[in-house]
Amino acid sequence: MPFRTVFEALGDFLYWTLELVPFLGDYANLLFMGLIAGGAIYWIRTMMGHQRAGQK
Repeated sequence: MPFRTVFEALGDFLYWTLELVPFLGDYANLLFMGLIAGGAIYWIRTMMGHQRAGQK
């Protein structure tokens, strides 16, 4: 399968997905902000736990 076919399929999929963004409105932004903030808090707490245990 040539790379062109793969990239065209990927482009079509992304185009279809991004057409849904106007319907989601600000809820999509809030969802992504919540996921990123939750992941950052989890990561920081995990790193603090490693620091307390004396690991690098």
